[in-house]
Amino acid sequence: MRRFFLSAVAGSFLAVPILACGQTVASQNVVSPTENTASSEATLTPSGKSIQPLDDSADVTLDPASLLPDLPELPRSKASLIGGTIARLDRVRDQITVQVFGGGKMKIAFDTRTHIYQNTAQASASDLRQGDRVYVDTILDGSTVFAKTIRLKTTSAGESQGVIVSYRSDNGELVVRDMLSPHPLKLHVTSQTQIMHGDHAVRAGELAAGTLVAVKFGRQQDGSDVASEVSVLAVPGARFTFVGTVTAVDLRLGLLVLTSSIDHKTYELSLDPSLAAVDDSVRPGADITALARFDGSRYVARTVTVNSSNQR
Repeated sequence: MRRFFLSAVAGSFLAVPILACGQTVASQNVVSPTENTASSEATLTPSGKSIQPLDDSADVTLDPASLLPDLPELPRSKASLIGGTIARLDRVRDQITVQVFGGGKMKIAFDTRTHIYQNTAQASASDLRQGDRVYVDTILDGSTVFAKTIRLKTTSAGESQGVIVSYRSDNGELVVRDMLSPHPLKLHVTSQTQIMHGDHAVRAGELAAGTLVAVKFGRQQDGSDVASEVSVLAVPGARFTFVGTVTAVDLRLGLLVLTSSIDHKTYELSLDPSLAAVDDSVRPGADITALARFDGSRYVARTVTVNSSNQR
């Protein structure tokens, strides 16, 4: 019994019979792939119906945006800043669940109206990953918490920054509270751990509770995390001058996130209205200078000044 399959050659569909083993095909029934069949008026199918050749000269362009429904404008309510890690990512419902710093989880929706940044570069939803550390500008869209902006705070695996909760010299256990994690990080400090304060090495005795540190660590075969490097960033009472660009700000929460123009790192400053007067000129993108004091758990801004080049 003969079977047929359709083959596309030079813009036309050809009906070519396939015979059982041992049978031959007459040469007049086979079209060579090198023949120009574009001039054929029609090609017969096994059912006897004709297929008109495709018009390759037609120029059809499809705008991908036309496939998306028109989305309404977002409410003009003031955004709230949420910081934490992505505990769950639902790409079907366009929703992330954020493990909020300080405890608790929050479901936040996003769509094509959401602006996503990785450091200072534009990013997309495909760049979001479970476990990412994020700052999210959220608003209420009806009863839904919606992300106007998602900023990814990238860190290398095996790195963290936070405040020392405790250090035990007898067994070398160092407990650090990460700024964006509700769970403390437990590390082991060994004789091979490099401990730095600025550009010089210090002893483990410098690792007092309330000290802000940056740590690099590695996972051992027994499941423990061993610190390879601990850098002392600030001790309680130390004063700092920050110069850089505002990444995010929420005056109600009293939080300002700044990207330093000196070391290009991200810093979180606490805003106390009784200490530092901040107005609407302090907004994302503004270039500012902030004087702050480290109180053992956070940087507290004493003054915040918008640099003259950004004033209008």
